[in-house]
Amino acid sequence: MSRATFALRGRNPDVLTCIANLSNDEVFTPPEFANWMLDTLETAWAEAHGGASIWADSTVTFLDPFSKSGVFLREITSRLTDGLATKIPDLWERVDHILTKQVFGIGITQLTAMLARRSLYCSKWANGKHSIAKSFTTEAGNVWFDRTEHTWRRRKRERQVDPINGGEVLVEVAGTGRCEFCGANEAEYARGDDLESHAYAFIHAADINARIAQIFGHDMHFDVIIGNPPYQLDDGGNSNSATPIYQLFVENAMALDPKCLVMVTPSRWFAGGRGLDRFRERMLRSHQLKNLVDFPKLYDGFPGVKIRGGISYFLWERDYDGPCTIQTMWDGKPLGAAVARPLDAYDVLVRRNEAVSILDKVRAKGESALDTVVSSQKPFGLRTFFHGKSSPEGIKDPVRLYGSQKISWVERSEIPQNLGWIDEWKVLMTRVQGTSAAVETKFLSKPILAGPGTACTESYLVAGRFNSEVEAGRYAQYLRTRFMRFMVSLRKSTQDAPKNVYAFAPCVPLTEEWTDAKLYARYGLTAEEIAFIESQVAPHKDEALPDEEFSDEPADE
Repeated sequence: MSRATFALRGRNPDVLTCIANLSNDEVFTPPEFANWMLDTLETAWAEAHGGASIWADSTVTFLDPFSKSGVFLREITSRLTDGLATKIPDLWERVDHILTKQVFGIGITQLTAMLARRSLYCSKWANGKHSIAKSFTTEAGNVWFDRTEHTWRRRKRERQVDPINGGEVLVEVAGTGRCEFCGANEAEYARGDDLESHAYAFIHAADINARIAQIFGHDMHFDVIIGNPPYQLDDGGNSNSATPIYQLFVENAMALDPKCLVMVTPSRWFAGGRGLDRFRERMLRSHQLKNLVDFPKLYDGFPGVKIRGGISYFLWERDYDGPCTIQTMWDGKPLGAAVARPLDAYDVLVRRNEAVSILDKVRAKGESALDTVVSSQKPFGLRTFFHGKSSPEGIKDPVRLYGSQKISWVERSEIPQNLGWIDEWKVLMTRVQGTSAAVETKFLSKPILAGPGTACTESYLVAGRFNSEVEAGRYAQYLRTRFMRFMVSLRKSTQDAPKNVYAFAPCVPLTEEWTDAKLYARYGLTAEEIAFIESQVAPHKDEALPDEEFSDEPADE
């Protein structure tokens, strides 16, 4: 039997490079990307085990708990087949040992489980006549899938008339709950048996160790957990508002206590992301992240898959306690040197190594940051869709309102909160900034100078309030500098630009007008540091600050 019989990686073309993704949430991992992750694992294992090869160890066990194409299991099997050639010389015996004793998977759907078995066993049935594993007695083999259902909780309750005794009873309203484990919306995900439930078994368990024992029939311990989990649940939102779930897979994988965990995820958790604050804090403070490989460019790593903020993969090591080596990738190649640095120096992960020295110099000044002056969402209590009248005619006390893509007029009494801000000079910034370009280069839109008698909807933040037009203008000019927008870029991972993205940007005195040259000198930046900033941030066109004419459309990149 030739190796090509079971090592599909040797075929040309590789069938796993040709299949379409299920969605942006359930992304098939390209074989090349999977092998980058395995190379990182191989190096880390050797460092921790006196130079020993993980592929030459017949006792190491591997789990992909969210198998889709089966690419990780396939590539692991191929490497083990080479590595164990001396220890288990007979090819049939060696392959059977690897597939039955070392390599395990959990499908995320019935379809992907069969696809993973086909990639791994050369048969969708592990015990089929075409399977290259000869000791299995079950169709699933070591790639398990059974339909899992959501556990609905927190349903709304309403009073209804009891049809039996006519009394009043309190009943739960079907379709109004959330899943206890993943937070799925019952109205969206309570489906019939003819549709996938998307209740992933690996995160729908109160005790993951007991669940794994139930899945595989006995207590299991895996040395390596590796894979690419589903990223989010879309309850009708978009890529920015949908609920992330990948952190739940990471946390349950850690709870299984593997020696190594290697996982690819969106990179939003570095600095932002809905519901990811606790996860980010745990990851940065654990000191167990040994390697992180980052792909900040859109579509890099996963061609054709639009994941805002890019993707990354990390290697977490149970027995490691030290700095994390971070490598940036660009167009599939390393960009700059890999640098080992502590991740808990800041409350977010500063993704570019070149930015750390700049940030340290700025923070050494001890100045307060702009997030202390930038407003929260809905500065005047008005939603995005709120609009006033097209002119001030007929309004007793008119306020000029900056709203979504247009200016309107409202009665002062219609403003719900912060009435004292109306008659101050203000600088407004759009809450959303970004484009569909592969690389963001502006990070913030141009500031809007709003004089007395103005307010705004939540399309904007009030970035600052002033007593004079001169101060407001100087502040607006500062917000346009490449330096300031670079500081924002260190915390901005998506199009969203809430007040916390300003937490690294320093408050500078407004006794003078600020230019990039003055700011570079103020913080003692080197020529290399200046060049890095200017390679990341494009200048805004040199034109008057908008007030009468404006748009909250994203700036061109």
